[in-house]
Amino acid sequence: MSLLSDLVETSLDPGYAHAHSQGVPPRRSRVLMLVTLLVAGAMLAIAAVTDTRDQPAQARERAALIDQVKGLREENEQLRRQLAEVEGDVEKLQAQALGKDSTPAAELSRQAAQTAAAAVTGPGVVVTVDDSTTLDGADAEVLDQDLRILVNGLWLAGAEAIAINGHRLSARTAIRGAGRAITVDYTSLTRPYVVEAIGNPKALPGRLTANSGGRWWVYLKQNFGMRYDITTSTSITLQADPGLGVRKARPHP
Repeated sequence: MSLLSDLVETSLDPGYAHAHSQGVPPRRSRVLMLVTLLVAGAMLAIAAVTDTRDQPAQARERAALIDQVKGLREENEQLRRQLAEVEGDVEKLQAQALGKDSTPAAELSRQAAQTAAAAVTGPGVVVTVDDSTTLDGADAEVLDQDLRILVNGLWLAGAEAIAINGHRLSARTAIRGAGRAITVDYTSLTRPYVVEAIGNPKALPGRLTANSGGRWWVYLKQNFGMRYDITTSTSITLQADPGLGVRKARPHP
């Protein structure tokens, strides 16, 4: 009951009552408070001015980096085109050297197609995968390991040649993650990711769904809403791997 009596009789908090009894703060305290506020305001103003002055420099640096990246990409594409021209010349010289003997030529053509050293055309499947934003508004992104699992599943299903976004895969191809980007032999991929595989279009979809690569992507689609579409095609053309080249060779004994 004493607590209720105190609440009724003393409605003002003791701390407020003490502050009220002290009256207006002394002149020195008010001056000190004013100086503190002025110093804080000056520091904020200086910081704002400095940040404003630094913005143009940062924008110039960013623009310079973007131009540098674009220039390197264009240079890389030019080197790829030159490489394709040289490879075409090599194929012509090989055909001239082999002459009319069709057996070595056929074997060389077969091995070139299997190793991604030559372009190939045939029926197959096209698998399109992409990120999703349907899981509670959160992004479910395709990772480099997801593409590796899909590619390995296609090889296991009987694919004879595979390309991702037009980039032919070989035994030396690396699929890596670089920050939030996915690269194939250091070439950045853009969404959606289109995986083309040459093989039996009647057997590939079922075999893919039955192995670990297909089951993994069915799981991602059902649980995370990620895109996973498979279509068949009667004719798919995959170019040679632009990064594949002979670094060391010796004549066969």
